[in-house]
Amino acid sequence: MKRILGIVLLVVGVILLVLGMNASHSVADQVSNTFTGRFTQATTWYILGGIAMALFGLLLTFSGFRGKN
Repeated sequence: MKRILGIVLLVVGVILLVLGMNASHSVADQVSNTFTGRFTQATTWYILGGIAMALFGLLLTFSGFRGKN
């Protein structure tokens, strides 16, 4: 069950990361990046949330392989 949850979190994390990367190329984010030097808050949360969720999904997916014979 942990492995299935890990795979689901990994897939959702990758989707969020892709959405954040696509959003970073939008006109609003390009203008924000030009004037403030950073992306919009929503884009930043998509990217950071996607990375965190994907890493947690990987951890859950591969943690099931330890200690089992």
